[in-house]
Amino acid sequence: SSSASSSSSAERQVVAPGDRLGATTALVAGIGAYELEGGVYAALLGVREEVDGDDGRKIVSVRRKQKVVVLPKIGDQVMCQVTRINSRMAHVAIISVQGQLLGREEEHFPGLIRARDVRAFDIDDVKVQHAFRPGDIVMAEVISLGDARSYYLSTAKNELGVILARSAAGHTMVPISWQQMQCPVTKVKELRKVAKIDVKSSSSSSSKQ
Repeated sequence: SSSASSSSSAERQVVAPGDRLGATTALVAGIGAYELEGGVYAALLGVREEVDGDDGRKIVSVRRKQKVVVLPKIGDQVMCQVTRINSRMAHVAIISVQGQLLGREEEHFPGLIRARDVRAFDIDDVKVQHAFRPGDIVMAEVISLGDARSYYLSTAKNELGVILARSAAGHTMVPISWQQMQCPVTKVKELRKVAKIDVKSSSSSSSKQ
């Protein structure tokens, strides 16, 4: 097979956060990429790389061009993964800062999203388990350097919140409103604090009922 040696110029292109890399029919999101509504998007600034996957699709990753040490600062936008939740807050691992991926797991920074920082209204009525679940990928903003152990994060802005979540059945869910995502296979709806991402195809499909 000559596929291992084929390295097209498209694979080596420099991409920026939010750039569409292709469709999930042909690509699977690897490190530094995420899937949303049938597309695969870059999560950071870096070089696009592809390798053959198990199911005939290619795994597309985005690799940083050089090693840099990035420390989150107040106002920075970060991508994080929810590790555990309780009634008061969600514990997360910050995996990217301002589009710069923090490579190995030991380089990830701990963060907290307190219930009052989940959304901008009715903050006293927020139920953390209705906003996030462990494993979710979330876009958030650094609002405080917190204590020595964790950064305090907020998802109150419309464009912040869950960008990738798997359903109880294990499938990548599709956002259907700012507070619900749906499993495309089982059609079960789950509550989330959904990030409002401007995907052209979503404007026609997300009519309010």
